[in-house]
Amino acid sequence: PPGQDPLLLLKTLQLLWTKQELRKQLKEEIRRGFAGLEDPLAGLLAMLENSSDWKGKGHSLGYYITTELQLWIKEHPAVPQSGIQLKKLQARVLRILSQCPANLLDPLISIYQLHTADRNYLLEHVSHLYLKGDYKEAAILSIKLKLQPDQDVEKMCIPLLLQDKANVVEDYVGEYPELQSKLLQILDSWCEPGVNIRDITRPYQGLSRYKPEKFNHRTLSKLVFRLLDRFHVDPALCPNVVNQRHLRTLNYLFYKRFVEKTMTEENWADHVQSTAGDSRCLQGHLVQLLLRHCPGRAARWARHWGLPMDVLPPGLAEELPELHTQQRVEEATKADNYEDCKKKDCYQLPISRENIHFLQTWEETLQCWEKVLQPGQVVGVDMEWKPSFGMVGKPRVALLQMAVKDEVFLLDLPRLLEQAELEGEKEKEKLPRFIQMLYSDAAITKLGYGMSGDLSSLAATCSALKDIEKQLHGVVDLLTVDKQVDGLSPEHSHEERGVRQQEKGLSLLVHHVLGKPLDKTEQLSNWEKRPLREEQILYAASDAYCLLEIYERLCRDPESFGLSSDLMESLVGKRSIKPRAKKQLNKQEALSPSGQQCQGSQMETSRAPAPVSPREFSVVCDNMLQGLGRYLRCLGVDVRMLDNEDDHRKAAEIARQEGRVILTSGLPYQTLQSQVGEGRCFSVNCSEKAKEQALQVLKHFNVQVSLSDIFSRCQ
Repeated sequence: PPGQDPLLLLKTLQLLWTKQELRKQLKEEIRRGFAGLEDPLAGLLAMLENSSDWKGKGHSLGYYITTELQLWIKEHPAVPQSGIQLKKLQARVLRILSQCPANLLDPLISIYQLHTADRNYLLEHVSHLYLKGDYKEAAILSIKLKLQPDQDVEKMCIPLLLQDKANVVEDYVGEYPELQSKLLQILDSWCEPGVNIRDITRPYQGLSRYKPEKFNHRTLSKLVFRLLDRFHVDPALCPNVVNQRHLRTLNYLFYKRFVEKTMTEENWADHVQSTAGDSRCLQGHLVQLLLRHCPGRAARWARHWGLPMDVLPPGLAEELPELHTQQRVEEATKADNYEDCKKKDCYQLPISRENIHFLQTWEETLQCWEKVLQPGQVVGVDMEWKPSFGMVGKPRVALLQMAVKDEVFLLDLPRLLEQAELEGEKEKEKLPRFIQMLYSDAAITKLGYGMSGDLSSLAATCSALKDIEKQLHGVVDLLTVDKQVDGLSPEHSHEERGVRQQEKGLSLLVHHVLGKPLDKTEQLSNWEKRPLREEQILYAASDAYCLLEIYERLCRDPESFGLSSDLMESLVGKRSIKPRAKKQLNKQEALSPSGQQCQGSQMETSRAPAPVSPREFSVVCDNMLQGLGRYLRCLGVDVRMLDNEDDHRKAAEIARQEGRVILTSGLPYQTLQSQVGEGRCFSVNCSEKAKEQALQVLKHFNVQVSLSDIFSRCQ
């Protein structure tokens, strides 16, 4: 009846909500109830104030009622209040907003027209939340009500950073370029030499959920670079953080050249020059590093940059000519020795130099497309770019390598794209169209190693290829088998099999399968510099061609490398991958590949298992599947998850003791399945997102999820 009590309506709705079979009546009852309330807006607040189910996460009754009222108001435009009555309702709803989950904020703000409320009143309310120590709630409400321009960005963001809520900070400044710049300048000022982070954090030591270990120069630097990248801000705004990154780059380059000895003098000098630039601080830092190992080089660089000779030890400047001559002789001897060693100990390209083609014009590329775009062709694809050493932005591809039997094509991508740009719209489309044709043709097998990172950089280089990862067919990423290759190649002796190799990534796979590692001394070259040196051309060709040889060898004799013929049949037959959603490391920075693609379990049963509810289904998730574990727990599944430091074998112990099914991926599956009963270990595809993985598990084990299972288990 008209004018009925909203609390009586609430009791009726609560009864319907608890009985699954009556849920269909719920929507009708809510709408009938609103029509019978004298003031539906005040009625909703009364219902929320007298119940608490809406305070948790997920779709509660309170959320259901609120969203239904929002729809009902659109159908009954005369309902919304105005004037003094609306102000009273707004004051009441603000008290609720500070306690409600994120999914209720937007509907309540819309229903009670909070964007029209007095701005000073809203700011005062947020300030009250802040003073109570509810920093996250204050920031989220400010974001929803767009109050940031009237607030102190430093005051709002420091507590959030100390509580490891950087994601909230990013959202807080997300729509306001001036606040982004101000925040970045503040963060950069904390990274100034001599600034003690503890002085900044001292006023907040009593903060709840305070994580001081998450607040230091290193994490601040990472946050600044993430913000610079996300908001496309000029890095010059943050000179202290950029300078720190350059200092770390110089240390890294020094290590690669003089400790690890895996970088040529020419590559090293090129990167040192571009990193130090005109900065006297960086130049002085490098000279001091060099003084410890090679004083002659220190003196040469000091003179090259015009640094005052007093940065050098007494007498060293006078000895410079003699040291310079001595060092040139040593380097020439080392270079000769290196060439001899390289030929003997590293993978050798099995094709002649005239079959490596460096292509810089569209006409030259036609011979490449003619051979590559053949049905049944197998193509090794790789890409090179200038190392960014952690600076802002995705790397841009400088060289695209394509290898077919007995031939390699090196495409000078920047030059080709630049020419196409000058020749007009029609010419601009040619190169991207051919690359798309290659990757989308299922009749052509494309081989790569960690292709998702390459394709991401390719998309950043050419906007016409931004969706290329969605069009992949006939792609084989050899990263899928890298970790599963057992030991070294059959030619290696038993003693060699016991020695841990120093190579990483593709070089290690080449060593395992073909018997010798790749020569990686040119990996950190400046690939944008033209002309390319002969060493760079041979390196780039080898990187692409070795993929053909690995693929051919593994397909011909998988058992010799500990691979089952089933795995290779699956790999060769399917020939397609779903690109990884995870962010890729810079190809030049990654010490070893991670997040490899994994094949789903081939385990099939003769008949579908009997249906089971999530509450009866218990699993243990391996430590690379924590996202899947959290998702299944949301669906009501009994989940245990290994910690990052746990050994995979712990999953088998837990499974046996507690009767759980093991969920794992990749190589550990082979080990774990033999330690539990048949059908008690399942391998999911680790290239999928958690939701897709969960659907795969539910389908395989015939787990039937009902609405009441969702969020039925503590998160």
